Amino acid sequence: MVKVPIFKGSCTAIISPFNEHGVDYDRLAKNLDYQYENGTAAILVCGTTGENATLSSNEYAEMLRFCVQENKGRMKLIAGVGSNNTETALKNAQYAKYTGADAILMVTPYYNKTTQKGLIEHFTYVADRVDIPMILYNVPSRTGIGIKAETYKELSKHPNINGVKEASGDISLAVKTRSLCEDDLFIWSGNDDNTVPLMSIGALGVISVASNIVPGALSKLCALCLEGDFCHASELYSKYSQLFSALFVETNPIPVKTAMKLMDIDSGLMRLPLTEMSDENLAYLKNTMRECGINV
Repeated sequence: MVKVPIFKGSCTAIISPFNEHGVDYDRLAKNLDYQYENGTAAILVCGTTGENATLSSNEYAEMLRFCVQENKGRMKLIAGVGSNNTETALKNAQYAKYTGADAILMVTPYYNKTTQKGLIEHFTYVADRVDIPMILYNVPSRTGIGIKAETYKELSKHPNINGVKEASGDISLAVKTRSLCEDDLFIWSGNDDNTVPLMSIGALGVISVASNIVPGALSKLCALCLEGDFCHASELYSKYSQLFSALFVETNPIPVKTAMKLMDIDSGLMRLPLTEMSDENLAYLKNTMRECGINV
């Protein structure tokens, strides 16, 4: 079986615009339009940037259903389904398939963690039971456990495991994974600041936080890399490199939701345990945005 990548280019890990009643669906619809109008290839719903850890089961189901319906197939739609409870991840994956999502994103188990053997069985258990393309998510800074290249190789044999959102920051791991798996496992950068280096070794794009505020720039950056024009891609990357860092000056998605408000894009409330940015970091974020040519 020849695998086909879910998308090429920029995928936005979209924020969840909360109000005092729940999710602000009018605002969410506008955000989806904004992404499509700026060339975004795919959207990730109910991911880390979407504060999925604070969504109730009803909110999760309704938000995913709404996004599939509102998107109308304009962009590929990926549902975050990961959990440290394998059965919960399976249930979420089944619902994503039911709603019409194009793919699922499944993070490594956090807190209880596991072995590399446990990772293989965790991901395979879900992939065996839901016929929908799966993107693995490797972010050890969040979960406390990383996926090894040899584990990627074993998982790449499964027809439903399509690729990985690689957010370890370990370029050597990505190089080894690419060598072992080739096109049996596609790679997308999970960090905006790793997009150009990873695409230079064969990654197909980025699952991005920054594209919530500069979707056109991230779409263009990926297009240049896919065309092999790394000279101009590096120039564009340099323009926004400080922004990529500033968006993680506090826990994601605090900075990006704050940046959206500074641009008069209503990003809604944040839910505890996330809080408003400190004055010092807010000043840094504002200055960085201005230096990148963003009006605040």
